[in-house]
Amino acid sequence: MAEEQPQPAAGQGIAAPQQVTYSMSPGLVRWLAQAGVSLALSSYQSGKFYLIGRNPRGGLLVDERLFQQAMGIAVAGRRIALATQGAIIEMVSALSPDQRVNEIYDACFVPRRISPIGAVDAHDVGFDAEGRPVFVVTKWNCLATLSETHSFRPVWRPPFISRLVAEDRCHLNGMAMEAGAPAYVTACSRSDTVDGWRDRRADGGVIVEVASGEVVATGLSMPHSPRVHQGRLFVLNSGTGELMEVDRKTGEKTAICFCPGFVRGLSFHGGFAVVGLSRPRYKRFEGLALDEKLKAADSEAWTGAQIIDLSTGSVAEWFRIDGAVMEIYDAAFVPGVMCGMSLGLAAPELATFVTVEGE
Repeated sequence: MAEEQPQPAAGQGIAAPQQVTYSMSPGLVRWLAQAGVSLALSSYQSGKFYLIGRNPRGGLLVDERLFQQAMGIAVAGRRIALATQGAIIEMVSALSPDQRVNEIYDACFVPRRISPIGAVDAHDVGFDAEGRPVFVVTKWNCLATLSETHSFRPVWRPPFISRLVAEDRCHLNGMAMEAGAPAYVTACSRSDTVDGWRDRRADGGVIVEVASGEVVATGLSMPHSPRVHQGRLFVLNSGTGELMEVDRKTGEKTAICFCPGFVRGLSFHGGFAVVGLSRPRYKRFEGLALDEKLKAADSEAWTGAQIIDLSTGSVAEWFRIDGAVMEIYDAAFVPGVMCGMSLGLAAPELATFVTVEGE
């Protein structure tokens, strides 16, 4: 039976209460335990960052914190990078394996480095081979790293973008990392004019290989979240609600499953994927194939995450959010963490949660 989770009280660095309820598949807690992972979700519309894990006292525990326009998530061990409205925030948990916070949380992700980048509409983020954040700067149509003196340092842009300019031309949004470097990106079009991508939402989306600059797949509908897993290239075709595999040599696209929502946010653990779902903003996304696919399935779009069995294309488990939170941007597995929490930038606990290196 699905369980509803009450919202935390306001204050303590947590987002203010809204009319929101959580529900889950009956086997989600057991699945997380067997896989040895927890989940991280970001919602830029509500400004929330979620860590979802197994409460050692029983059931599911949802930790939510306020980060303005929470977007891309990168996980590397006990380190998380989060792209937000004006900064890349790097959070670290220093808890040892035998330590717990409030006898419950086995990881406490604390902001340790905040890098202001300005309102550049950062989307996906990853860690390079040296552990430095690399991220998609959507407003400037490029990939970038942090700079010691400037908002960011551009490292790559698609060959169809003629110059570096603060105009969201192609809606570059997703980035797949491989071997510590950006390998593929997604864009909603190959437009080289400001806001031109909006006229190509239905089928203008592309996947571009970073190393060569070549377009490896076309005909996508607002693609997001490209990822390389076990040598295979996957993508979310958001405008059709589908998780797809793309042949890295031929560009051939194979649909793995349909999810009832505008899909963004993709992560893998073994033979499973977690996919983020959103209720689309129809004034902006109207006319996409997702509408007809939902109608054909006699279904409504919903918000949350689904864990997909890649061998069957079926939903193994799910987590759903109903109410004021409508959109999810990213979804990630957090391996080795049973029940994690984070501290928001305004959390009073930041003044008292003190750890000392070497102690």
